[in-house]
Amino acid sequence: MMDHPRPWQDASLPAAERVESLVAALTLDEKIAQLYGVWVGASADGGDVAPNQHEMIGDIDLDALVPKGLGQLTRPFGTAPVDPGVGALSLARTQRRIVAESRFGIPALAHEECLAGFAAWGATAYPVPLSWGATFDPGLIERMSRRIGDDLRRVGVHQGLAPVLDVVRDARWGRVEETMGEDPYLIGTVGAAYVRGLESAGIVATLKHFVGYSASKAGRNLAPVSVGPRELADVLLPPFEMVLREGRPRSVMNAYTDIDGVPTAADAALLTDLLRGVWGFEGTVVADYFAIAFLQTLHGTAGSLADAAAAALEAGIDVELPTVHAFGAPLVEAVADGRLDVAVIDRALRRVLAQKLELGLLDADWDATPPALRDLADDIDAVRGTIDLDPPANRALAAEIAERAIVLLHNDGTLPLTGPGRTAPARIAVIGPNADDRFAVLGCYSFPAHVGVHHPESGDGIALPTLVESLRAEFPDASISHVHGTSVDGGETDGFAEAVAAASEADVVVLALGDRAGLFGRGTSGEGCDAESLALPGAQGALLEAVLDAGTPTVVTLLAGRPYTLGTAPERAAGILEAFFAGEEGTRALAGILSGRVSPSGRLPVSVPASAGVHPSTYLASPLAQRNGVSSIDPTARYPFGHGLTYTSFEWGDVSGDASAVPTDGEVAVQVRIANAGDRTGAEVVQLYLHDPVASIVRPVQRLIGFARVELAPGEAADVRFVVPADLASFTSRDGERIVEPGELVLGLGRSSADLVGSHRVELTGAVRRVDHTRRLHPEVTVERLTLEASVTA
Repeated sequence: MMDHPRPWQDASLPAAERVESLVAALTLDEKIAQLYGVWVGASADGGDVAPNQHEMIGDIDLDALVPKGLGQLTRPFGTAPVDPGVGALSLARTQRRIVAESRFGIPALAHEECLAGFAAWGATAYPVPLSWGATFDPGLIERMSRRIGDDLRRVGVHQGLAPVLDVVRDARWGRVEETMGEDPYLIGTVGAAYVRGLESAGIVATLKHFVGYSASKAGRNLAPVSVGPRELADVLLPPFEMVLREGRPRSVMNAYTDIDGVPTAADAALLTDLLRGVWGFEGTVVADYFAIAFLQTLHGTAGSLADAAAAALEAGIDVELPTVHAFGAPLVEAVADGRLDVAVIDRALRRVLAQKLELGLLDADWDATPPALRDLADDIDAVRGTIDLDPPANRALAAEIAERAIVLLHNDGTLPLTGPGRTAPARIAVIGPNADDRFAVLGCYSFPAHVGVHHPESGDGIALPTLVESLRAEFPDASISHVHGTSVDGGETDGFAEAVAAASEADVVVLALGDRAGLFGRGTSGEGCDAESLALPGAQGALLEAVLDAGTPTVVTLLAGRPYTLGTAPERAAGILEAFFAGEEGTRALAGILSGRVSPSGRLPVSVPASAGVHPSTYLASPLAQRNGVSSIDPTARYPFGHGLTYTSFEWGDVSGDASAVPTDGEVAVQVRIANAGDRTGAEVVQLYLHDPVASIVRPVQRLIGFARVELAPGEAADVRFVVPADLASFTSRDGERIVEPGELVLGLGRSSADLVGSHRVELTGAVRRVDHTRRLHPEVTVERLTLEASVTA
């Protein structure tokens, strides 16, 4: 430790004073160096990180950059396979070099992807965010993100690029798997839980993509967005508003898209006026990868990289990622010729330095050695194999999430396949392209699918049992055959005859269909893997019908990143299970649900369509978007948002409320009693929906405003009560203000958006009331448990 630390290193001084002392000391080049990252990969031999070369980057000379300092190091673990211990050593050595060779010794902030787990070789691959939404269990997701954060922090990473808060507007969009569903309230609630977990581990969470990315035309990646101001305010922005208030993230990432012709990367109304001026955000805004250059190359709103850099900084972007591009020489040029005032650079610099200060990177006693290496020698042989990023506790949690996320859509009584009074099947035919594909449970941003496919010599780094393997372990006494049938998207039909023969000879068929995650057209789901329709890819739909024609009881399992239409399966299949890329333990969870070892409890975070061509449509539909007699297209979902079956039966009592009229600043309580009348433990998700029959603006027919996941043993019951503030009825008025207006509301409680068991009507009285970002966002939820006997007596 230095005897006399420089002012910015003196922890006894106020944070603002420390930051200002450093701002004053840095040259222009040193200031700008803090505002960009460099895309690197950790060295497999423990040496310095090596710059990643990319067609959008060109050659990066780290030797020339380091003396100026570096703002960020991009994906040192997520660029190529590297042993975690060796990667941590490489990162630590690089940080020491940055400190030693730059004038003021400011360490870089290292960031990684962590959408479904730390995207590193050997790290746990958790279920994708669409599965998080399916759990309807925010506490479980917070536990997961805390473990992800702990793993990131112990190897020297500071920031995670998650969660995605985009609201599904068109399920053809390839990145549906990265979202938490089609409902803003569900996304905001689960997203806030994820952020709390990550931030509690000391990791900077990054909200993305702010805003509108998922509302692109025709579901195409990086396509224009033409939403109106109320759809923006009432559907796309609320998850960000909720998570900023309740999760306290320290970073936000812009969306690639333009909204009505204005690129979000250069939109000060969003990035500064709303985000900072109204919502009070004080963290950093980081650019989505290459988004600043896209102002020139894709949007055509900047004539040069210098113009792009100036526009982005003025709008409110603080850091260019993934690497130095527009914020290098072009930004220096923009300042030199007067296009950009250096005060704008200083504004971004203060935010970056304040964050580094908060992370301890400016302290005099900062140590580049991450926690995982503190007790080890600074030697590659000493660290190799010492860090386990997929320990048993991680895998157990991944299994718990997968088990709670898988949705039982349909069951004719065939499931579970074993249990009291049931004869276990002796012959099981496992058919379909996802039955023997170990990657069928992984999303696009998992390390094996995202990076590992380019390095097959390194192996997967984690155990990924196929569905066939998990079924053989789950049903050790059964004869299990496997037939491929067809590929995911190749369209082959020459394997149909073998598949039908195998089905005819079996007692039960498990038909494994769905997606293959990939990037930019190399898969059927994932970034840049958009779908023309919601028909199953390739010849899978035809395989489904052919197997059903064989007449053997068939359980359809979807291992997918988006919902697909299911042909005649809802009428003819014995059962249907939806597993949205359920992670490394996903096939074991599926096998457990099939056997009955696990009771299904997931609920749909997105609607499953009845027709492949009805999109864009979501359950958040106005009256004109419903089925009617003046259009030949029926958009009604086959399985609605919130739907999901269990292996037990729940009885619902009458829905009641405590008031028939409340003022526009009041609250009303609604409640219902549910009882497990079956013979096994199960979870019911009590969902609260708001219907506004008459409003001054067209409103969705139903809108989720609360939920309670309640697990009950046989003979148990619970009174579930929601105290609903009138604030939850607010919406954006014709003049752009958020209001609560008088009139009748209908509060419905039910099993899904289309299965409301009962409702309570309440009149809001008084004058129209304007509300703002401080309004209440949730109902108060209480669950009082009681025995079934007590509930009957009551």
